[in-house]
Amino acid sequence: MQQRPLGKSGLWVGRIGLGTMTWGRQTDEYEARDQLAAFLDVGGTLIDTADSYAKGVSEEMLGMLIQEFDCRADIVLATKAVQRPDTERRLDASRGHLVSALEASLKRLDVDHVDLWQLHRWDSWTPIEETLSAVDHALRSGKARYVGISNYSGWQTARACTLQETRGVAPFVTTQMEYSLLERGIEREIVPAAPSLGIGILPWSPLGRGVLTGKYRHSIPIDSRGGNPDTSGFVNAYNNERSHRIVDAVCTAAEGLDAAPGEVALAWLRDRPGVVAPIVGARTTQQLISALGSEELDLPTEIVTALDDISEPDAGYPEAGWAQRR
Repeated sequence: MQQRPLGKSGLWVGRIGLGTMTWGRQTDEYEARDQLAAFLDVGGTLIDTADSYAKGVSEEMLGMLIQEFDCRADIVLATKAVQRPDTERRLDASRGHLVSALEASLKRLDVDHVDLWQLHRWDSWTPIEETLSAVDHALRSGKARYVGISNYSGWQTARACTLQETRGVAPFVTTQMEYSLLERGIEREIVPAAPSLGIGILPWSPLGRGVLTGKYRHSIPIDSRGGNPDTSGFVNAYNNERSHRIVDAVCTAAEGLDAAPGEVALAWLRDRPGVVAPIVGARTTQQLISALGSEELDLPTEIVTALDDISEPDAGYPEAGWAQRR
């Protein structure tokens, strides 16, 4: 697998990441083991989890498998903190919570440090300066080698990155955002800001919550997220006319290239400006193997242009138009 620098840092990662949000929920230990084996077999390195995934079970499963495969030196291990599901507050980026959360993640992962520690969401109840003091602690203690953010808006990204840069410890190197042919909203502010802020983009849900695989094109499979009452709302957000047009275009391109629709969607995203590595979170090993096939696919310019055009997001003042012309 080709390697890329992780933002403005000396750390390089494979250009497809393995997401583990389904581990401990839709993906059991045996399937997770097979996924990790397939990922490592193609030279994958970046593995992403979070303390809130399956209430910590995802981290526990990953930690167990890292020991079993004896692969700690071969991977770039990333996790996140801030979210507190099923609590009244839900988001907590206070120093007290973050320091404790990192310690708990390290224990579950059975490691002494993570390579990338990310702030999962912005917490409007906590001053950003306090949050950054916890980031400083993680870096100075060596429990996190690099730090990133996730799901921050444009102004939140700029403020956090700028403040952290002035603190003299280490800057944020990544932002993890939803990004796909069906969701290009980050191109309004995050993508243009990334180079100047020194952050690389790690897209989550790069297959449009599974819709870009084409499996929902004609019906909703019973065993899919879209067919599960607990997760159908997550998928149905892209059950609209615009999404259908984009999926049809992806499937047409895939037929012409003798590739899977998911491979086409990932290859398009992988080569977008600022993108380091799409994070692929598959329920099954077969889904992951199909996604990893995008590593061998280079899209012709005319197909890239066609997909750009049909999925182009709305943009206006002030992020586009006359105010931004040079």
